[in-house]
Amino acid sequence: CSDQVLRVKANSEEEINKLQLLETLEHLQLDFWLRPSNPALPVDIRVPFPSLQAVKVFLESHHIEYSILLEDLQVDKKKQEMVNNQRRERGTSNFNYGAYHPLETIYAALDDLAAEYPSLVSKQKIGESYEKRPMYVLKFSTGGTNRPAIWLDAGIHSREWITQATALWTAKKIASEYGNNPSVTSLLNRMDIFLLVVTNPDGFAFTHTNNRMWRKTRSKNSGSLCIGVDPNRNWDAGFGGPGASTNPCSDSYHGPSANSEVEVKNVVNFIKSHGNIKAFLTLHSYSQLLLFPFGYKCTNPADYKELVRYTAASALASLYGTTYKVGTICSTIYQASGGSIDWSYDYGIKYSFAFELRDTGRYGFLLPATQIIPTAEETWLGLLKIMEHVRDNQ
Repeated sequence: CSDQVLRVKANSEEEINKLQLLETLEHLQLDFWLRPSNPALPVDIRVPFPSLQAVKVFLESHHIEYSILLEDLQVDKKKQEMVNNQRRERGTSNFNYGAYHPLETIYAALDDLAAEYPSLVSKQKIGESYEKRPMYVLKFSTGGTNRPAIWLDAGIHSREWITQATALWTAKKIASEYGNNPSVTSLLNRMDIFLLVVTNPDGFAFTHTNNRMWRKTRSKNSGSLCIGVDPNRNWDAGFGGPGASTNPCSDSYHGPSANSEVEVKNVVNFIKSHGNIKAFLTLHSYSQLLLFPFGYKCTNPADYKELVRYTAASALASLYGTTYKVGTICSTIYQASGGSIDWSYDYGIKYSFAFELRDTGRYGFLLPATQIIPTAEETWLGLLKIMEHVRDNQ
């Protein structure tokens, strides 16, 4: 008796509306992995075992097509696998990048990396989360003061485990490629890179202890028993507009005000105080998309032609043939307000991109650990392509 993930194919606006109605039925406790937006895209719903019958009857009675994407969703099997992976020795050379790790292990790995590459890598605390966990940024720098820089973050939605894992692998890659890869060497001789591996540490810790599918922050909402805000609806970019919920119990609740979440505020403050950030790159999952602004409105950005042209989809596909769809958030998925790359672009950071990593729904948020390194490798090629363009055109 376990949960299932259903993939629903809505063939019309009317069917989309029916699914949006389903989303409001709180007693079913549904978890929308991919939300109903337009008929071209599938809708993936994690359905708790007690609600399965009701949901299937609802879909069948409205003649809405669906299939079972994940027959038997058992999140606990992953726990043991993780415990086995943690019996590691010190030092990043022995660190298992092909495994999912909890927060403490990731933070220890950041320290190890800074110790292993002291002339290139340093760790900075940019603030604390709501539950007072530190937020650490790795700074990759070959010296100089206030050089132009690239920002990269992961894990703003805590259940998207492939993103934190990919970011950690990327940290090791950047450090070890300097002096060995001419492209990375010339990049770091001219620019700094700031990497925030875990943007939502409270949510991430919660996915390891209580609820693997937790997405939001862990802040208390006044007047509601429901916890947390969707940190990627909390930025000051069309805040409170379409594609964000006013309901504190929703997974896409935008929060009481823009930057109400300290995790978001810490990043905003860091970027503003730095003052020379040239690119803002963020890792999400899943869907295999490479997105740029806008999400809160459905118009193309001024730099549309350049952003389309220099997206890295062909680089991403070059290694394993993984196909990425490229475009604005609004035209590619749906209108969504309060997102980070819309804020960064409006703030003046032209090269603002969001990656939606593997896969397209076979495993969704539960991507097997065997896919971590292949995902990280192909993502790196995409990131590097963008970084080279930023280096040459900042």
